[in-house]
Amino acid sequence: MVQGKSARLATSAPYSRLSCSRLGSALRLPWDEKSRSLLTMAASLLPPATLAKKYPAGFKPHTHRLIIKCGATGGGAADDGWASLMDELKSALQTDPSDPVVPSDPGSSSPTPDDLVTALQGQLEQSGPAAGDTTNAAVTNGPMGLVDASSPAVDAASGTGAAVPDELLRALHLDASNPAARALGRLEALTAGLSDAQRWALLAFAAAAWLYLTARPGVLSGAVDAYVLAPLQLALGRATGRRSLKASDFVVGERIGEGSFGVVYYGAVVPKDGAVLEERAGRARTSLQNDDRYKEKVILKKIKVGTVGAKECGDYEEWFNYRVARAAPETCAEFMGSFVADKTKSEFVKGGKWLVWKFEPLMFGRTLRGLGTLERGALVVKQVMRQLVTSLKRIHSTGIVHRDIKPSNLVVTRRGQVKLIDFGAATDLRIGKNYVPDRALLDPDYCPPELYVLPEETPQPPPEPIAAILSPILWQLNHPDLFDMYSAGIVLMQLAIPSLRSQSGLKNFNAELRSAGYDLNRWRETTRRRPDLQILDLDSGRGWDLATKLISERADDGRGRLSAAAALRHPYFLLGGDQAPAALSKLSFTK
Repeated sequence: MVQGKSARLATSAPYSRLSCSRLGSALRLPWDEKSRSLLTMAASLLPPATLAKKYPAGFKPHTHRLIIKCGATGGGAADDGWASLMDELKSALQTDPSDPVVPSDPGSSSPTPDDLVTALQGQLEQSGPAAGDTTNAAVTNGPMGLVDASSPAVDAASGTGAAVPDELLRALHLDASNPAARALGRLEALTAGLSDAQRWALLAFAAAAWLYLTARPGVLSGAVDAYVLAPLQLALGRATGRRSLKASDFVVGERIGEGSFGVVYYGAVVPKDGAVLEERAGRARTSLQNDDRYKEKVILKKIKVGTVGAKECGDYEEWFNYRVARAAPETCAEFMGSFVADKTKSEFVKGGKWLVWKFEPLMFGRTLRGLGTLERGALVVKQVMRQLVTSLKRIHSTGIVHRDIKPSNLVVTRRGQVKLIDFGAATDLRIGKNYVPDRALLDPDYCPPELYVLPEETPQPPPEPIAAILSPILWQLNHPDLFDMYSAGIVLMQLAIPSLRSQSGLKNFNAELRSAGYDLNRWRETTRRRPDLQILDLDSGRGWDLATKLISERADDGRGRLSAAAALRHPYFLLGGDQAPAALSKLSFTK
């Protein structure tokens, strides 16, 4: 009976490639439970789908362990013997699908892959070898490292890695087939050889690295933005034509305002039906927004030609508009793209750069009509501030500081949404973009006393990848986002106090505020004017309290002025937010 089984093993197709000379005395052993245990362990190296084809029908693995000596008994020779043995076993077991399977018992059925793996798991989960049991110890800790009594079992769901404890899976509400469970199994397998102290150290390092890479301004998200989202945005822009605008696509209307490096105009998109429209000049420009022939209205910004620093400012503004459109699109006006004029005509100067936004009404530069009662006015002010601070929180979380927050850089959509425009003075502290701008970019009426987002002695940023890695440290040390929050406090004062909306009124306020040491409470006590503070004094003075915590000097540790996230938690924003958008969208704007 033993000879029959040995002969069948040597001549049948599934095992015809086994080398008797290499296996030595192993093949002369009876077909007993020990040799079956060895084949069971070797089979664990195969994918689960092939296990059913590689074993004789009726085969049942056992938990006994066996050491097989091939060649010399010690040192490297023993290692080579084991390696050769396992190579032969794997080669023999991985047969073609057409190879016949010879069952050991014709009356029995072939085991399923699940049966074999379950049996193997039961074998591996048993306790280690008894003291002094050198045979079991040799297999358990042999040179091939096939089985280690202290190592986790094979993951039944994936066939790789280690089995995750059932208690952990239940705590995480995961099934063994869940990808997260398989990932935990692989992690368990990778750390199987580490001590508990080493595992905790590795876990602490991984957690610290994750916290650092995701801390503001976000090194990890910055890498995704630079190397994935930016190229994708560029490709989509070219596909949709936003990167191929021309001067002939637009008509220029009334001038809205002018800054150090650019002039802003109302504009419109030339109709696509081919209609020839006359040049607009004089009064015709002022009526462009009411001209029904132009369905799509825009805002155009001409970058000044010949002004030192204007070209660089225009390039920065274009870059930041694309950057914010990726990182926080809900915070800024919709940027349509840019173009360079190919000839001099009307307001177009050959070689001059123009930036284009979808038209939205400006928040200020006009007088708000329709506020009605004091309470309704206070509700609108609260909603404007809520949206402004929310937008600042979102761009600050990506490492961007606007540095030019003021009423003329806010627009209101037809749905009552407040959005930011004009990123020409913005800086991206994640990579050091537009790091130290000219002071001419900053409006002194809205600029905080520190003047710069970072101390002037801060060194120039290193190359972008290094600057990105170091940016969380720089951010935590200097709190550059508080620069914008002072400007937001000035906007709140202008919204709530009508006398501060004029240029002269704002300049007088800033002069008195400097004399009071940027202490708003002291300013209120010492000012010779009688400002209308009714809106700020409503609800037990919550608005006034918020203003005092925004308009103040900033301490070196970041205290003394609220961040955007802290401001949104202020009691001033707790009530009335749901009704304000509808009221704001119904406001009308007049000169």
